[in-house]
Amino acid sequence: MGFTPINDAGEPVNFCVFDLRRGQTEGQELDKILFFYPNDVSLSTQLSVIGLSEGLITFTRIFSPNAPCEVIEAEMHSHVFYEAEPDVWMVLIVEKHDDSDKIWRMDSLREVLKEVHSLFVMFNGSIRALVDKEPTGGLVRTHLYYFMMDFLSAFEKRSTLEYCCWDFSAGKKLQLPNFSDSLKERGTFQMLAMGRESALEVESLVKVIESCAGYTKCFTMVLFQDLVVSTNLSPVDSVSLFVYAVLRLTPHALSAASSWSYSHKGSAEPLIENSDAHGQSFNSHDASSLRNGSYSVLRPLQRGKWFKGEDGFLLTDIWGLDVNSSALKSPVMWLNQTEEKMYMLAYQHRGLTAIVLIPVSYVMGEQGIAKVKQQILETASVKISKVEEKLSRAWGGENAYHVSGYRYLLVDGDTCVSRATPPGKVTTLTKESLVAMNKLREEVDVEKCGAKWNNKSSLCENDLEICLRARNNAWLIARLTGGKELYMVVEKANETLLYASEAVEKFSERYCDGAFSLN
Repeated sequence: MGFTPINDAGEPVNFCVFDLRRGQTEGQELDKILFFYPNDVSLSTQLSVIGLSEGLITFTRIFSPNAPCEVIEAEMHSHVFYEAEPDVWMVLIVEKHDDSDKIWRMDSLREVLKEVHSLFVMFNGSIRALVDKEPTGGLVRTHLYYFMMDFLSAFEKRSTLEYCCWDFSAGKKLQLPNFSDSLKERGTFQMLAMGRESALEVESLVKVIESCAGYTKCFTMVLFQDLVVSTNLSPVDSVSLFVYAVLRLTPHALSAASSWSYSHKGSAEPLIENSDAHGQSFNSHDASSLRNGSYSVLRPLQRGKWFKGEDGFLLTDIWGLDVNSSALKSPVMWLNQTEEKMYMLAYQHRGLTAIVLIPVSYVMGEQGIAKVKQQILETASVKISKVEEKLSRAWGGENAYHVSGYRYLLVDGDTCVSRATPPGKVTTLTKESLVAMNKLREEVDVEKCGAKWNNKSSLCENDLEICLRARNNAWLIARLTGGKELYMVVEKANETLLYASEAVEKFSERYCDGAFSLN
């Protein structure tokens, strides 16, 4: 089973979004297509790909009505499915290669689909709500087109020493997560480890910031460099805001955007081209918020659109200008946890970024936001400076979480927090070790999936441990317990299994408070 690669000149990857509640009448099949990449292929080819996907979804429901289809492995392609919303499906189809550099882990590809949907909902609301708002589909297609294309082109080549965010595009070729990312975890955020004194200082700072918003319940996230220091958001909202902050708001993101804007001056976004998508003409691609026919489109993922103001607040023209004051409008986003619409304020001092989310229903427009900003400047700015200075003194740099002799990934599934060996240190592993770890994680993914659909929230009822000896004599270890996961590579190690077990025990006791110890 499989199909001919659509884009021979580029990466043989197809990414589509479709709605199974639409286009079920003969002659109206095009209605179900909401987005398709690459967008320069014929509609008949798009219908063929989506028709195959729909058929696979329907067929697998016969055998597993309560567990949605997630992955189909065909002879030439891998089909990765994600039901983002009821009857709204995202499907990623990748061609299989003999080249070992194209070794995918299917669960990591599903996390890509989950991430783009979470980001889309954070700024636009649900796909279903857009479909219901304008039944012809023009509104949702326009929003999805620009958002998805910005998402795919959002990841410029980044240094291997950085913490997160994979490179998805190089020219027009998509660079999907592969075996080299086997010690990374999408769908999580990384936190800064602090001493007790620093933690108390941060807690005090958060209370001061929240008091600036008045009596309402606001939400905050504080970051130092590209690591979370504090958050009172739900895990899902924390992950979404963290991903966006690292992409666009942190000092490094602003610096990278400035460099990108300079080098790309006068050029258009690489993946967005003039095209006629489903009968709609998409033009003016460089505008942040553009009008296509009667549709006003928000493009929060565009590069080079955020900058730091003289007062320390981060500003952008993505949301346009306020009609009354001609000032830049404050960013607005939706929370997954409460489904509330929130104003987003971001204040930055050196390496520290404080993000405040305030309910739109509470604040009296831009005038109310201006008052909150003034309160933060008068009440919290000095404390922000002191906290940043304290964290900077204690900061160990980009290799702060390196543990000599170990290459590891720690994941807490309940809080969506992860910690890992710095990427620069992971690159010292051999290709054989990374490929073997990728396969090991595939095995663990299968076990986790089976536990999920057997009505077990995690593998905590039956802890899992796998130890493998790779061909290059490296030990590969996976240990899962109580909703937490540890993956580890130990190269140039003793050949006995006892050595590998003792290595995990030492690591667990010293760096994980014994969470993975067998005693």
